[in-house]
Amino acid sequence: MRRFALAIAVGTLAISGAISTVFAATAPCEETLKALRAAEATATLSAADKAKVSELETKGIERCNADDDKRADDFFAQAMKVMGK
Repeated sequence: MRRFALAIAVGTLAISGAISTVFAATAPCEETLKALRAAEATATLSAADKAKVSELETKGIERCNADDDKRADDFFAQAMKVMGK
């Protein structure tokens, strides 16, 4: 079963080649959050993009707190994409 889940995860990562290399593999969500916050600190965003990034960050933190690193990292990657990172 673990091999199947790993195969799905690897396949998903192969398809999502546009995601930054920081997110190429599931990382501890705390580390990914640090990278997101560092990128946020230097980003120049419109009000709408700031709101979207904040929403995605909040969702990611909720998943991170639930020990769901994969989904947390997915939300953080979406936020990075909004910022163009």
